[in-house]
Amino acid sequence: MKMKHMKPYTTMKTVLSTLAITLAFGPLHNAQACTRILYETGNQSYISGGSMDWADPSAATALWVFPKGMKRDGTVGDNPIKWSAKYGSIIVSFYDAGTADGMNEKGLVANMLYLKEAKWGDATKAGKPTLTAGAWAQYFLDNYATVEEAVTAMANPPFTIIAPSLPNGDAAALHLSISDVNGDSAIFEYIDGKLVIHHGSQYKVMTNSPTFDQQLALNTYWQQIGGSKFLPGTINAADRFVRASYALSASPKYRDNDLALASVFSQIRAVSVPLGITDPDRPNLAMTLWRTFADHTAKIYYFESAVFPAVSWLDMSKVDLTEGAAPKVVRVERGQPLAGELSAALKPAEPFKWLGAE
Repeated sequence: MKMKHMKPYTTMKTVLSTLAITLAFGPLHNAQACTRILYETGNQSYISGGSMDWADPSAATALWVFPKGMKRDGTVGDNPIKWSAKYGSIIVSFYDAGTADGMNEKGLVANMLYLKEAKWGDATKAGKPTLTAGAWAQYFLDNYATVEEAVTAMANPPFTIIAPSLPNGDAAALHLSISDVNGDSAIFEYIDGKLVIHHGSQYKVMTNSPTFDQQLALNTYWQQIGGSKFLPGTINAADRFVRASYALSASPKYRDNDLALASVFSQIRAVSVPLGITDPDRPNLAMTLWRTFADHTAKIYYFESAVFPAVSWLDMSKVDLTEGAAPKVVRVERGQPLAGELSAALKPAEPFKWLGAE
């Protein structure tokens, strides 16, 4: 049926059929908030934007500067993987238990989002070193300069992931996106114990459930309707994927970097969930706690808290990422609003322990 000549307000039948298609592709009760986009400027540079939507506003959050050369291990299991960071990074920690988001000195960006369908597999059967889910994003930031390099390495992953429960008791069910200075992108999902990788610059949007292949199919349906005529408006992940995809495709590619950055800010704000919103029938839907934006070329990492009236950022040219430098942190706390460039506010600190550490 051709939809392009139909006006969505002319008949209730159109609305009902649209809802039926949406439900067929993914149950709404499986939704969990968080959104990520990758925007191309008019200068062929790239800006990533993302939101962290979570039901626990007390979740400890902090901005960290990790220098290269840091000694790491996978924390969990009898044979945790060990490595030394090849690259320094700026990251956001969550619950003082893991890296949720960040960018390394080469402009590689990692975003971890909730995915209810994630099934990591049985680590005892894989015969590989183990890695806590809390360090999954950090492993990429520490070790890879480009998406291509990371995807090649993950063709035969050097680890098996173990996912202990989060400090609030929720399951660490996650998927991961990465993007780089060239505009390359990849989505990593563990489905039924196997790693599925979607690799290509066309993968510019990610939300949550259902799995990424189903999100793409759903978005194809809505593209046939046309976003200027009708878009799904709920806060569930499938609807946010469609709205974010439309906004990204319809937005101009600004050559002015300030306008380009403002465009990404506006797009992520447009799919954010207002503070305090909850749904007792769908408890996984949650308010937006914070947003991040990464300029891959300028190497500037922006942070916006939902409870602060200003934007803050860290400029990589103003922080010490050299081997032997001290890890530093600035905490996101009520009553201590963050604003502007934060390098002077960073304090030396002992790094947090990964999820699952005893």
